Amino acid sequence: MKSITVEELEQIEKDKAVILDIRDSEDFNRGRVDGAVNVPLSDVEDYVTGMDKSNTLYVMCHTGDKSMDVVESLTDAGFCAVNVAGGYRAWLRLKLSQTLSEDSSAKQKTRDIERSIIKKFRKSIWRKFTKAIQEYELVKEGDKIAVCISGGKDSMLLAKLMQELKRHGQVPFELIFLVMNPGYNEDNWKIITDNAKLLGIPLTVFESDIFNIVADVEKSPCYLCARMRRGYLYSHAKELGCNKIALGHHFDDVIETTLMGMFYSGKVETMMPKLHSKNFEGMELIRPLYMVKENDIKAWRDYNKLHFIQCACRFTEHCSVCGGEHGSKRDEMKQLIASFRKTSDLIDMNIFRSIHNVNLNTIIGYHDNERKYSFLDDYDKK
Repeated sequence: MKSITVEELEQIEKDKAVILDIRDSEDFNRGRVDGAVNVPLSDVEDYVTGMDKSNTLYVMCHTGDKSMDVVESLTDAGFCAVNVAGGYRAWLRLKLSQTLSEDSSAKQKTRDIERSIIKKFRKSIWRKFTKAIQEYELVKEGDKIAVCISGGKDSMLLAKLMQELKRHGQVPFELIFLVMNPGYNEDNWKIITDNAKLLGIPLTVFESDIFNIVADVEKSPCYLCARMRRGYLYSHAKELGCNKIALGHHFDDVIETTLMGMFYSGKVETMMPKLHSKNFEGMELIRPLYMVKENDIKAWRDYNKLHFIQCACRFTEHCSVCGGEHGSKRDEMKQLIASFRKTSDLIDMNIFRSIHNVNLNTIIGYHDNERKYSFLDDYDKK
């Protein structure tokens, strides 16, 4: 099977090449190789029907794996097909490295990204971020906060927002940008660190072996991995003298969690804007993006032409963002909320407001850590 590196792909004459990008349309629209044609995997056969077989077809996916199968099928059908090794992920790594090597260009890019937060996205992101900080009292004088960075759009934006808050806010506090490497592959790790450099985020890195630990877990490995990652982050942040960790959960995470609790657990509960740690005394978790909608985060990312890896776990490299399948309960909630938004632009906010405005006089029962209450307990006394 013929293969080409992204460095070699960059040198070919694009007007004489047919580059087939088989990722889904959302990922393609967010970032692509110049001149590439988006042909999702399921449409490749129809697309090439009737095509001149003397043309060379360069096929790329996210990692270079799925495209290998397509190249093999096209070759068997008589086409001259070439796999782009490493896929779009390798292309992104190359482009980030090139941008960072141009020192003046990289510095200007960082300034433009910072300016966009305060100017273009002032209403949709900055004001909602600062409102959550104030309304939920998330940041206090003397705090030392570890902003936990996974490498995705949410945590990277959170890091920039916390930087801006420290520069322009009235409350003095300290920041550490904490990144755990649980066993990322080389490409993913380089993209994470290069994006941090481009964004002007100084990383404090530590390593763990979580990926190896959960490698043989068949049932709910993602759940176990998430719990272990949280514990490692708490522990390391405390060692560094922090009293808080900040996570990148946003508005959509909050309302998705609320609906998941109702639909699949039969209870009304939500994701809190801040929590005291039960296992690490004196530590607290905060969620400063609590009021920021995911679509606005995506808009900021796309406006600045930034490209992050949504899931860098080596066990999910063929997940939805890489051309794989959806199917989680949270995905179901995302789709449901998307349909709500088509019906009305008030529904998502009403879900959010409902968890701030519970009328206990109309609740059949509730409980906390200490007791349970039924409306029958004092019904005849009212």
